[in-house]
Amino acid sequence: MSPLPSQPGRHLLDGTVRVFLAWLLIPLTGIITATFLTRRLGPEGYGLLVLAATLVVWIEWSINSFFARATIKCVGEAGDWRPIGATVIRLHLLVGSGAALVLGLLAFPLARLLNEPVLAPYLCLFALDIPLSSLAQAHQNILVGIGSFRQKAVGSAGRWIARLFLILVLVEMGLSVPGAILGSIGASVVELVISRRYVSPPFFGHVAFPGRSFWDFGVLLFLSALSLNGFSSLDLFMLKILGGTAQQAGIYGAAQNLSILPGLFAMSFSQLLLSTLSRMLSAGETGPAKAMGRNAMRIALGLLPVAALIAGAAPEIVQLFFGPLFLSAAPLFAVLTFGAVAFVMISVAMAIVTAAGEPRLALVLSVPLIPLAVVGHLVLIPRFGALGAAFVTTLCAGFGALACVLAVYRLWSILPPIGTLGRSVLVSVLAYAPAVLWPAAG
Repeated sequence: MSPLPSQPGRHLLDGTVRVFLAWLLIPLTGIITATFLTRRLGPEGYGLLVLAATLVVWIEWSINSFFARATIKCVGEAGDWRPIGATVIRLHLLVGSGAALVLGLLAFPLARLLNEPVLAPYLCLFALDIPLSSLAQAHQNILVGIGSFRQKAVGSAGRWIARLFLILVLVEMGLSVPGAILGSIGASVVELVISRRYVSPPFFGHVAFPGRSFWDFGVLLFLSALSLNGFSSLDLFMLKILGGTAQQAGIYGAAQNLSILPGLFAMSFSQLLLSTLSRMLSAGETGPAKAMGRNAMRIALGLLPVAALIAGAAPEIVQLFFGPLFLSAAPLFAVLTFGAVAFVMISVAMAIVTAAGEPRLALVLSVPLIPLAVVGHLVLIPRFGALGAAFVTTLCAGFGALACVLAVYRLWSILPPIGTLGRSVLVSVLAYAPAVLWPAAG
């Protein structure tokens, strides 16, 4: 029987498949892009691009995180989403523009902090992407909130196809790192144009929207998402601050790019799960909502064998896509893959507690991850370098996933099926062993 057999469950699965397939373009186009850029820019140039992109993406995700889950929940529960949508669009534009200005002003101090003065102009250029990406994500969140999962998938697919094409063309023209940045900016424009075909709230004019609940949710969920986003990018910056070179950052960034697949599933599934659970709880369907939450955690456990198979074949995968210069990224990739699966469980649990109206619990679960990771990085990076950073990220994600599962049990009295956990661990061992023992170079 399907883990999500109900009509809302089928709609969730259909939307998840479509959005996940669209977001599969991130690793597919990302690997092609990374393969192209690592060869064109070399480890040092690619490392500078990864540093700039990681910082900008962290800012963009932080802005979106302030509004995303609150927008999806409020839009999903509203009889008329348009007042909420118009307000969200304007807030995204205002905050995104302010963040771009701040990043431009801080570009040179940040470059000095990271011991890379040439990074400053790259950050200034990349800052232009922040308001454009913020507006695009505002439209995408509204589409999720109203249940238009297919339309969201179209916008996401357009973004990543455009990004691949624009980066390849602009870098091949000789624009180097700035060309890659301009390609990313162009991709945000494409996603915004596509999304406004389906929902087009006005940018200007007065809208009366009673936003007390929206702001209450937004602030708490922003702090929660800020902690999660900060945790996900902390390892790279701690590695660099604690003495890592641009070349080491490039190798670590390559490992992060390859381990992105479970994170993409987490983003696509958790947002759609939040939208579906919010509508079910609003309609009084508490029992079916709990059953859907339990089965969602079961799906997260089912990713463990996939992670084990990928980890076992890590050296071959890295060499295939990035070449022998990046082979040292293989053990990092293997470790980070399991951390990414743990993050899927965290994302599912966050969707459940948010839909249940407990944003404070989401904050309590996410905030401790950063200080825990900082202590771990300070201890392990000086001793083990990049591999220490990868282990800290994965172990912290594992502890966070366990805490989230216990919190959901306390809230809704549901747990992932024990049988599924046992089978996933067994299949993981059976998948990892042949992947390690059976050489598959190329």
